[in-house]
Amino acid sequence: MSATSSTRSRAKPGGMDVLRVLGPDVRPIRERKPPWFKVPAPGGQRYRELTDMIRAENLHTVCQEAACPNVGECWERGTATFMILGDTCTRRCGFCNVKTGKPTWNDPLEPARVARSIARMGLRHAVITSVDRDDLPDKGASAFVGVIRQVRRQAPGCQIEVLTPDFQGQEMPLAKVIAERPDVFNHNVEVVPRLYPLARRGSTFERSCRVLRLAHELGEGQVLTKSGLMVGLGETHDEMVDAFAALRLGGVQVLTVGQYLRPSERHLPVVRYWHPDEFAALERAAYELGFDHVAAGPLVRSSYHADQHVPQARPGIGPLAAHA
Repeated sequence: MSATSSTRSRAKPGGMDVLRVLGPDVRPIRERKPPWFKVPAPGGQRYRELTDMIRAENLHTVCQEAACPNVGECWERGTATFMILGDTCTRRCGFCNVKTGKPTWNDPLEPARVARSIARMGLRHAVITSVDRDDLPDKGASAFVGVIRQVRRQAPGCQIEVLTPDFQGQEMPLAKVIAERPDVFNHNVEVVPRLYPLARRGSTFERSCRVLRLAHELGEGQVLTKSGLMVGLGETHDEMVDAFAALRLGGVQVLTVGQYLRPSERHLPVVRYWHPDEFAALERAAYELGFDHVAAGPLVRSSYHADQHVPQARPGIGPLAAHA
């Protein structure tokens, strides 16, 4: 491998030796995972309907792009997370399965098409996220604004959660999004501060915390703030709780914690799989810090059962919603 290609590898960010950070005892890419990771393969009727609808509208979902293990369950519930601004990210996080490169996507009609799909699906809670678009002057904020306005117009009964990048720490893009008053503003810090140089090159934990704090302040009590982290890269229980405390200090109200699963050998290796009892301990610690809602478990993702993280005015749809 050439020096240039090695520095662009997710498994060797900046050409560094990741084992010096993670330690030598990492999990092999091909091994039998613990039994608590077993989930039904997607393929139900609702899943097929949504797949066809999303393909027909030429839309992207993080459920597919990030190879989420919960895609079958969530889509059978009649919920989905839409990814706007294309499927190519300007950053290269070591854990992420979304492709990276120079984006070319620019569709001014995308907000209307996303809202139309949300209305046709009858969603009560829609999550809108995006790739990082550091190439755009406003870092993609105007696209979030457009989707929020279109959903309010086409599906007024649907709650809106936005899961945004950090906008490179710029205040104006963030202020534009919060001014539209989404029901939930979500920005994931992803990992504990020590792991940022390894897992989130181009970002800092402090910047992400500042984004969340500003969102809380600008929302003036009308926008719920939310964040999420992963485990599995060598962090400790105490490091996780310290990160939780930093988020609470910034006014974050909803927290999600899940297990990192390595998408491919080109991504960062897993150090260990946390047991469900350890997730339960993290959840208890988070509630003791004052979070309003905490979801912690091996298969929890930021948008997993997002409709349950905030009060809903009407019941969900789909064959699994009755059991929620």
